[in-house]
Amino acid sequence: MKKILLACGAGLSTSMMVESMKVAAKEINLELEIWAEPVSTAISKVNDVDYILLGPQVRYELNRFLQSSNNTPVEVIDMKDYGMMDGKSVIMKLKDKL
Repeated sequence: MKKILLACGAGLSTSMMVESMKVAAKEINLELEIWAEPVSTAISKVNDVDYILLGPQVRYELNRFLQSSNNTPVEVIDMKDYGMMDGKSVIMKLKDKL
C-alpha cells in the first residue's frame, strides 16, 4: 500500500481533499493510505512516505520539501483541482506515478 501525505496550512480544506481522494482511489481499486498534516510536521516525514502533495496555499514550501527529500516525489496540487475538491482528478494524475 502506497502512502500519500498532503501537507497543508491549517488543515480543514485539505482534510476534505483527502476524503475526496480516498473515495476516488477506492472507485478504481487503488490501495492508498492518504492523510494530511500541517507543513510543520509533514516536513519531517518526507522520506517515510511514497508521495508528498502540497496544498496550493503552501506552494512556497516546495523547495524546502524537495531539499529534504531523498527520493520522495513532491508536487503541488493543481489549484483548480484543489478549489473544486476534485480528488478524482488528483488521483488520476498520480496513479501512473505511484
